Amino acid sequence: MTDKTREVAGVKARVIHDAVRKNGRLVEDTYDWYAQDRAGNIWYLGEDTKEFENGKVTTTAGSWEAGLDGAQAGVIVPANPRVGTSYRQEYYAGQAEDAARVLSLDEQAEVPLGHFTGALLTKDYTRLQPKMLEYKLYARGVGPVMTVGVSGGAGTEELVRFEQAP
Repeated sequence: MTDKTREVAGVKARVIHDAVRKNGRLVEDTYDWYAQDRAGNIWYLGEDTKEFENGKVTTTAGSWEAGLDGAQAGVIVPANPRVGTSYRQEYYAGQAEDAARVLSLDEQAEVPLGHFTGALLTKDYTRLQPKMLEYKLYARGVGPVMTVGVSGGAGTEELVRFEQAP
């Protein structure tokens, strides 16, 4: 989480920096924009993403911003998740159409950063890549701590560092 904000579709959003490394090499560098409403839902307002191969940007596909070119914000984490609830996480026609379904509210995850209990487990999918399926674990007060790709070659992602904005 950074100390930066950005206005997206008239909403003041927090800028989150997400760097994905594989074998120590940067493979994806993303700035996401999130905002929390009064009810506690965390909204996903877009992202500026770059994928790398051998240190060079290979694509920015998947970048989008709510309010531009028909893109719409989605909920990344509902305030009061209920098992079985499905929701749209992002929408930019043909580019970013992720959705999730709540599977459990009381899971645990062990990642390099530590052990988390009471985690939210979601099943994440997109109609753009029907063979892609991921399970994600979110820890209260931290956010996503683990992603397990079970179909479509996504692999596993584990939280190794977390820095709260000042």
